[in-house]
Amino acid sequence: MSQFTVTKPSASQWRVSFDNAPINLFGSQSVLELRSIIEDAERDGDLNVILFESANPDYFIAHWDLTDDASAVPAGPTGQGAFMDAMIRLSRLPVITVSSVRGRARGAGSEFLLATDIRFASRERARIGQFEMSGGVVPGGGGIGRLTRLVGRGRALEITAGALDFDGDLAERYGYVNRSLPDAELDTFVHAFVDRLAGFLPRSIRELKQLTDAITLPENDAFAPEADAFHNGLGLPETQGWAQRMFERGLQQPGALEENLMDEAEPLHRGG
Repeated sequence: MSQFTVTKPSASQWRVSFDNAPINLFGSQSVLELRSIIEDAERDGDLNVILFESANPDYFIAHWDLTDDASAVPAGPTGQGAFMDAMIRLSRLPVITVSSVRGRARGAGSEFLLATDIRFASRERARIGQFEMSGGVVPGGGGIGRLTRLVGRGRALEITAGALDFDGDLAERYGYVNRSLPDAELDTFVHAFVDRLAGFLPRSIRELKQLTDAITLPENDAFAPEADAFHNGLGLPETQGWAQRMFERGLQQPGALEENLMDEAEPLHRGG
């Protein structure tokens, strides 16, 4: 795999690091590699927990690569589009998935986090959000369905409609992440937590996940309307024009626009 690196400290624990230089964009190749990891995890009866981290301290997952056409990736077993299929299957893995967020996780990056079970964030360095409304489209990778259930209707609308960054502390207050920690303490805490989960009986982990999923996860087909709305919106002339202007200013390249995307991007307004 070229973007994900999997290490296995023990039979019951995997640590997965994402690295797609320069800013950790997520695209078709990312989906294919993640799909392989998910398939391996689904078959591994000894596995208890997977930790997802980033090799780039400034970007966990920047967002979806807007030059990438995921329709070229075959649909997965859920029947959903490639990215949504991967997020659904990630959320329904029989093991516990943990994300350690350092850097920016916007759009598809935020939706990846939401598809994992437990999220910890760097207090100083995490920046999480759904920026899609700036470009005239709705979140389309599960952000609406998962955020509404996770943080409540009002806060979910604030996050998605406002298209603003949430730092680690505010994300914790809203329930967007489980906990924020000082950056210097994040790795020690997260690794100790994951080590603890790795020591439990695989049977009990699977029972816990199954019971929790039955109560909390949306039905798979609940995600289709937001995915359709997102993809339809991407094809509209005003959204295409917005994307072109943002690319001219440095979208998807290292620099001020991506670092401060929620503040620097020109929101698409009526007539824009």
